[in-house]
Amino acid sequence: MDELIDVNVSLSRWPFRRLPGDETADLVARLRRNKITQAWAGSLDGLFHRDMGAVNERLATECRERGEGLLVPFGSINPMLPDWEDDLRRCHEVHQMPGIRLHPNYHGDKLDNPVFAKLLTAATERGLVVQIVLSMEDERTQHPLCQVSHVDTKPLAGVVKSVSGLRLVVLNVFRAIRIEQAAELAASGQVFFDIAMLESVAGVSKLVEKVGSQRVLFGSHFPLFVVESAVLKLRESVLAQPQLNDIRSKNARGLLVKQ
Repeated sequence: MDELIDVNVSLSRWPFRRLPGDETADLVARLRRNKITQAWAGSLDGLFHRDMGAVNERLATECRERGEGLLVPFGSINPMLPDWEDDLRRCHEVHQMPGIRLHPNYHGDKLDNPVFAKLLTAATERGLVVQIVLSMEDERTQHPLCQVSHVDTKPLAGVVKSVSGLRLVVLNVFRAIRIEQAAELAASGQVFFDIAMLESVAGVSKLVEKVGSQRVLFGSHFPLFVVESAVLKLRESVLAQPQLNDIRSKNARGLLVKQ
């Protein structure tokens, strides 16, 4: 299987430093050099801007006009802002996005806040995939005036169980939780994990052993992380070809099929 779907890339500028690939043309070129055939793209503006409608409009336009058929937009929703329901509606109805991406730690949202469950329910009713990002960078590299903790996932399994039909992708997982905790979370529902922050030796194989290859997705976290690193993680993994096919594209393709 030649397909390789990256479920974790971001467009626009990281405000604290310039990154190779923070121009869309460069990002697309680097993805293509690494044989990536599709990439699910969020917007870094969605972490910091208050006008989510404008953020998602720019994201959709950038993916359409400069994505060369590679980029699939995943809109940002901040449930702490007024009219987030309309931002969700526009992602679905206007921009025809297949999913959304959430950053609770940057938005000040707690997972035990009732509005979080309300958002997951509303997205699921629209048939949208929900991505939740647990962290963006190594805490040791953060600007001293912008120290952002990892998302506290303790309430997440309970919330997942309460939202029937939810398809949840957890990104940048393994600075916030251990592989053993991922297994507990996977048991709560349709929960999937990317490999971007999986840094241990044979980490992909260990994750597959705990949650099954059907719950693992290829994700690079490019451009904050180096895309080649994620490619090498798969290459060094001792996995059967059907397991690799699951991770490379089969699982992601399945998520894009509305339930």
